[in-house]
Amino acid sequence: MAISSTETAPPAGSPGPGGFLLNLAIALVIMLAGIVFAVLCAVAVFAALNTVLPDIKLVQAVLVMVLGVAACFGYFWGSNRLLDVIYPPRGSRVAENINAANGIRPWLFLGPAVVILGIYLVYPVINSIVLSFHGPSGETWVGGANYAWLAKDAAFRESMRNNILWLIVVPAAATFFGLIAAALTDRIGWGNVAKSLIFMPMAISFVGASVIWKFIYDYRAEGSDQIGILNAIVTFFGAEPQAWITIPFWNNFFLMVILIWIQTGFAMVILSAALRGIPEETIEAAIIDGASPFQIFYKIKVPQIWGTIAVVWTTITILVLKVFDIVLAMTNGQWGSQVLANYMFDWMFRGLDFGRASTIALVIMAMVTPIMVWNIREARKDMK
Repeated sequence: MAISSTETAPPAGSPGPGGFLLNLAIALVIMLAGIVFAVLCAVAVFAALNTVLPDIKLVQAVLVMVLGVAACFGYFWGSNRLLDVIYPPRGSRVAENINAANGIRPWLFLGPAVVILGIYLVYPVINSIVLSFHGPSGETWVGGANYAWLAKDAAFRESMRNNILWLIVVPAAATFFGLIAAALTDRIGWGNVAKSLIFMPMAISFVGASVIWKFIYDYRAEGSDQIGILNAIVTFFGAEPQAWITIPFWNNFFLMVILIWIQTGFAMVILSAALRGIPEETIEAAIIDGASPFQIFYKIKVPQIWGTIAVVWTTITILVLKVFDIVLAMTNGQWGSQVLANYMFDWMFRGLDFGRASTIALVIMAMVTPIMVWNIREARKDMK
């Protein structure tokens, strides 16, 4: 039986392996030429202006930022112009040139970002894997000794327990309070003001928030004036003041409150947008059927935004797995409050052991990666 040529021909505009490699090579050449041209122009302009402008660091910093933005614009403009020169959108091969240019142009925009991410994300991962098989200086090969040490280390087990405790409490509490805040602020006239106040902690760094809560938990000896709000309340009711962040096990919860306070605003904003996207018809039908406000919220609204709730939950989970600043600023891992990221920091910058620090870093990465992949997939489903 004869086979028609249309059955074996590849679809129009889909290059084979050879065409793909050719497009990739051309994209790399154009990208390199565009970057070199933009950088050289920016350096030349900076050198010329630097001879005229006063020798003031602030002026030079502003000039560098302006020229950096201009260099980015120059790269994209120049690389597109060069692509149009190689594949001109005119002449007898106009259709083929446009298809080829359309296959290359996305690489010109994504290329620099992919290269930078490769340098700052992929390389550190590979380097950490290599260092995990080396000694403190990163020069002596020790094989799996660092992993054997990790399996037996009591401080590592404490860090894992505390991280698991954080994972159980913080994402659940922050998502729950964020959902309640989103539902309530949408029902009151001054809801936008309330949302701004709840979201405000998101503008504070973790260290700044820790300093604020350090004053709340502050402890002075019994008989002294208590400047910590919590101890002032406790002593007002006749109880004894406590050094809250030094109480083993319970101090973890006092530290968790800080992150919950910060992340509730994030959860509220995302979930509020999801609640507003619920079709009004389903709510009106529930009201007609006699459903109470709680039933409408719990049985009608929540199931329709469950995907968004899951994404918020996992986003906060990823943050919790990397929690570091709060523990460092509040307890530095003392009194049974150690977590993985702070433990890694201790071995890297205090113990000066790159091998063990890299091993702990790989444990954190192994815990974060599956959740991050699932989170991205769920977010994509919500966007469809």
